[in-house]
Amino acid sequence: MGVPLIQSYRVGRYILAQKLQGRKRYPLVLMLEPLFRCNLACSGCGKIDYPDETLDRRLSVEECIGAAEECGAPIVSIAGGEPLIHKDMPAVVEGLVERKRFVYLCTNALLLKKRMDDYRPSPYLTFSVHLDGNAHRHDDSVCQPGTYQRATEAIREAVGRGFRVTVNCTLFQGEGADEVAAFLDDCKALGVEGVTISPGFNYERAPQQEVFIQRRASRQLFRDIFRIGKERKSRWKFNQSSLFLDFLAGNQNYQCTPWGNPTRNIFGWQKPCYLLVSEGYAQTFNELMETTPWDKYGVGVNGKCDQCQVHSGFEPTAVNDTFAHPLKALKVALLGPRTAGPMAPDMPVSPPAQGTEHPVFPLHVER
Repeated sequence: MGVPLIQSYRVGRYILAQKLQGRKRYPLVLMLEPLFRCNLACSGCGKIDYPDETLDRRLSVEECIGAAEECGAPIVSIAGGEPLIHKDMPAVVEGLVERKRFVYLCTNALLLKKRMDDYRPSPYLTFSVHLDGNAHRHDDSVCQPGTYQRATEAIREAVGRGFRVTVNCTLFQGEGADEVAAFLDDCKALGVEGVTISPGFNYERAPQQEVFIQRRASRQLFRDIFRIGKERKSRWKFNQSSLFLDFLAGNQNYQCTPWGNPTRNIFGWQKPCYLLVSEGYAQTFNELMETTPWDKYGVGVNGKCDQCQVHSGFEPTAVNDTFAHPLKALKVALLGPRTAGPMAPDMPVSPPAQGTEHPVFPLHVER
């Protein structure tokens, strides 16, 4: 695995403390979105589909630090938009690192070389660079040629200067296992700490809905990828738990844990997770945890969730299962996900809404 020992230890200690206190719902990663403004317009993302007055809004340093303190999660993933556009981002990162939060600063890396001097290498800071596959795939996904080359150049420089660097990869429709395996080989050659990988989620605001992969096809794709890795003895490093990778390969039947990765953005605390954009907001973290109808979300429960396998929802479930069944997790970590045989029964999709003959889809699909 690609997670350093100090991070594994501190996060494990945090989870154990929550369990000893009898807490059933607790955050693992704070998804912090200080802005929605971005310098790219990706086909699978709708974050920039807001008026300029919204895109010009920013969370202050105090609001960002306050959200981390209010939430208490040991990991903070700073996304957006493009965080490096935020002029106060160095101060935000410094404040979180001082509080010993493990910060994943998500970036498309177009500004990384220019802004790298604003940050200092630390075991608590990781640049998480967005790369959706090889050069052709990535440039096509972000709708701008040359971005893959610029991102990989910035990765090499950051690694050379002693920064922790990971790659965040989202897979879309049409991906081939050999192609993804070659991409993972390239990531290994770049010297990154690990790769976070999962299939894309069909954001309601995304401009291109046809790019998203369905659950059944996704499970088979990941089986094929992991099979190739075993055959080649590639030893790829992933910045994820072994049981989440096993889930991607169709060997675990998990429901999501949306409160595990709560989201704080310019509108407040987003219900129930950062993937669903029309469910409302809470003004405080406690309000989010206490007033969100958690039982109304999930695969087979809510039509908006049926195709989701994103790590932000299912990684906390896998981590919880790791604590409950450590020997099972260790076996998968040592042998890798199973790539043959029957898959675990998948969650049934949501039943048709009353008075209709079709499943409940997001409003743009209904129209």
